[in-house]
Amino acid sequence: MSLLPLWTSQELETVFGTKASANWNSYGVSIDSRTLEKGDLFFALSGPNFDGHGYVKAAFEKGAAGAVVSKAVEGVPESRLIIVDDVMEALVKLGKAGRNRVKIPIIAVTGSVGKTGTKEALNAALSRYKKTHASVLSYNNDVGVSLSLARMPYDAEYGVFELGMNHAGELRELVKLVRPDVAIITTIGLAHSEFFNSEEDIADAKAEIFTSMNNGGTAILNFDNPHYERLKKKAKEAGVKKIISFGNDERADVWVLHYVFHDTCSCIIANILGKIMTYKVGMLGYHWVMNSLAVLGSVDAVGADLGLGGLGLAELKPLAGRGRRDRIYFDIATNASFLLIDESYNANPASMKAAIETLGQTENEGRGRKIAVLSDMGELGKQADQLHKDLAPILNDADVDIVFAVGRHMKHLADFIVRKYRHINVNYFNDRQALERALLHDIRDGDIIMIKGSNAGRMSKVVEKLKMLDLNQDKQAANS
Repeated sequence: MSLLPLWTSQELETVFGTKASANWNSYGVSIDSRTLEKGDLFFALSGPNFDGHGYVKAAFEKGAAGAVVSKAVEGVPESRLIIVDDVMEALVKLGKAGRNRVKIPIIAVTGSVGKTGTKEALNAALSRYKKTHASVLSYNNDVGVSLSLARMPYDAEYGVFELGMNHAGELRELVKLVRPDVAIITTIGLAHSEFFNSEEDIADAKAEIFTSMNNGGTAILNFDNPHYERLKKKAKEAGVKKIISFGNDERADVWVLHYVFHDTCSCIIANILGKIMTYKVGMLGYHWVMNSLAVLGSVDAVGADLGLGGLGLAELKPLAGRGRRDRIYFDIATNASFLLIDESYNANPASMKAAIETLGQTENEGRGRKIAVLSDMGELGKQADQLHKDLAPILNDADVDIVFAVGRHMKHLADFIVRKYRHINVNYFNDRQALERALLHDIRDGDIIMIKGSNAGRMSKVVEKLKMLDLNQDKQAANS
């Protein structure tokens, strides 16, 4: 808990237009009584299948400082309740108030893939220089963005926020809340294409991030993406004052000169707006080389220290489900182990390609095999079957030895591999449990196992099963 209050009851009176019957301070904001910390202000959000008012008492039992509710709650002192007409609307109001009370550089990140990773990298790079506030996890919708803004300390010196969408118009509303000085679009690809007619439509929806920039601001755009010129035009039409491009082309403002992948990091030499810089990123994969360029371009754009930013990137560690690596020792007698790469948090064609390529760039040990464990990618509409088949040449180029696949759309990939890439051993299953049993039976010493799929496939359960094989926690490899 911070020693300084995040919100006082008097400030909340002003925000919500209510009258507090007692003076008290809150040191955090929570919407979940399970993760609430002592001193938090609890918002009793409700939805179609739940009512947050049923958890208000539990929140106070855990030490909540107060609660925002739409009705009185039995057994809870009214002096600690802020009664409003609409709790969600109140959360949005507090988010706006959190944004309005700071005069600091704010960076917003969106894109078809790489949003959360880039946001975490920005937080690591900027935190080395000054106090930085960033949204947690993938808090990128109306609830998550409002909550993240409400949690921003008034003494923060930088703010980093992730903005997501799966329909046109969503980003336009989110960016009104954040009003960023710098906006990053990591890349444009086929994500949530069930709700869009084309990649061009996805690009236009992502470009909504430019519609409420603070004083024009700066756009950070992927020069290598085929929609670069379209996004650049959209940014200019929205009044963006400065555009910084990044990529693998010397015509970009930020571009990579050379990169090398090692066991636990990517080593990069890049030209950052005319400044040659050598640095490490504690993550593997070409997509991370590109992400780092966007990060350092943003660091320069807000006037932060590039050298310290590079040191922050070196300290990055993958999140669970987003590239985390664990060495699993499953036979103590022989010291047999396999490397588990957890990419189980969601999937679209761009992120699936990046995960497979990273598997290909990982060196085998001994006679170990490269194994891709894949479930369906969601929200791809009529193109779904073809987009799954399109993974076959990517798997081939990555020298993947074995594919374990599950899901209706993955059946098309499995059948295509059998016809066109017979040297890849493909195993298709009708359900995840059958896949788990076969995979657990087939593991060998030195294998590299990468797990990837959309959240609906619950591939995180496969990760959990594999981690249960670890017989020697002391020898578990450091995350990389």
